[in-house]
Amino acid sequence: MGRTGTTRRGALLATGAAAAAVVTGCTGGASGQRPAAGKAADPARAEKALRRRLAARSQALLDEYDAVIARHPALADRLSPLRTDVAAHVPALAGATAVPASPSPSGAAPKMADGPAPDDPAAALKALAAAERRTADEHTAALLKAEPELARLLASVAAAGAVHAYLLTKGDA
Repeated sequence: MGRTGTTRRGALLATGAAAAAVVTGCTGGASGQRPAAGKAADPARAEKALRRRLAARSQALLDEYDAVIARHPALADRLSPLRTDVAAHVPALAGATAVPASPSPSGAAPKMADGPAPDDPAAALKALAAAERRTADEHTAALLKAEPELARLLASVAAAGAVHAYLLTKGDA
C-alpha cells in the first residue's frame, strides 16, 4: 500500500519552489537593475495631480457658494460659516501647490456649475446641497487613490461636505 500525505521529498520540493519564487520576486528585473528614478516620482506626481483636481473641485464649490450669496444676500448669514469651511478646504487640498481662495465673495456675479444661481432661495439651497454632495462623493471616491495622509484629509473634507449638505437641506447652518 502506498503512502498518503506529505512526504519528505514533496515537502522539500515545495520548499524549494517557494524559495525560488521569493528569490525571483526580490530581483529588480532580468538584469537585476534598480528601477529608474522617474518611476519613484510617479506616485508623487499622481498625488499632486489628484490634489490639484480635488482643490479645483472645492474651488468650484466655493464659486457656487459665492453665486448663491450674490443672488440671495439674505442667505449670507446662513451660508457664511459653510463657505468659510469650503474656502479652507481649497488650500488644504492643494497642499504645496496652493490655490489662493478669496476670503469673501467678489463683486462679479459668480456662476454655479449649471449656470446662474436659481431665483428661488429654496431652490438655490437645494442646488448648493446637491453640489456639496457631488463634491463629498468625489472626495470619498478619491480615498482609494490617495496616500494615507491625503486620505485622512479627504475623509475629513468629505465628512464636512456631507454635514454641509444636511444643513442646507434639513437643518439650520
